[in-house]
Amino acid sequence: MTSPGEPGPGTFTYAYPRPALTVDCVVFGLDVDDLKVLLIQRRLEPHQHMWALPGGFVRLDETLPDAARRELAEESGITDVYLEQLYTFGALDRDPRERVVTVAYYALAKLSDHRIRAATDAERVAWFALDGLPRLAFDHAKIVERAIERLRGKVRYAPVGFELLPPRFTLTQLQRLYEIILMQPLDKRNFRKKLLSMDLLIETDEVEQGVRHRAARLYRFDKKKYEKLTRQGFSFAI
Repeated sequence: MTSPGEPGPGTFTYAYPRPALTVDCVVFGLDVDDLKVLLIQRRLEPHQHMWALPGGFVRLDETLPDAARRELAEESGITDVYLEQLYTFGALDRDPRERVVTVAYYALAKLSDHRIRAATDAERVAWFALDGLPRLAFDHAKIVERAIERLRGKVRYAPVGFELLPPRFTLTQLQRLYEIILMQPLDKRNFRKKLLSMDLLIETDEVEQGVRHRAARLYRFDKKKYEKLTRQGFSFAI
């Protein structure tokens, strides 16, 4: 005899109702002076024409990360980005259609690397400054809030911020990145001393191009060395 909720003999199915499962993606991009979030304008109800995060329902034959990457590519044209699972949101009333649980991800994208385009059930797609977001559909404002909290915490102990910079960057660009994400000024001397002491920045023989001020030296992040040091117990801390 089976208990309520257990599979019946020979059926391999469950008796209780199951919620729908979706994924939603908070994609951050760095502009000169602010952090931006990628949004799509919904083509369909519910919340038709409202701005929302890229995302959608998970198919039975795909993993959660695969679903997140597929939805991101289908609705915005963005592919090949740093993607990390963020949090699961399951409030009972978060979707007016039915009980829907969403697994949220956050992604980091270089603005210059991606040509965004709206497709499938997205009318439009656009970058919005973090401090100028429109009213969002569903509980997406809460998801964005949780994502920025995660990003601000993680840049202090992992080099994820380099995913937002071009392959070669100046130390000023690097410092500005941290100041924008952390929303606080950083002492120039101490910041550079700390980063350079880690020996993870490779100085190139290139300098900035097309600037009116004195051209600064360009650096690149040594990802292979970082991964090797991490296996040895290295701690990246800002």
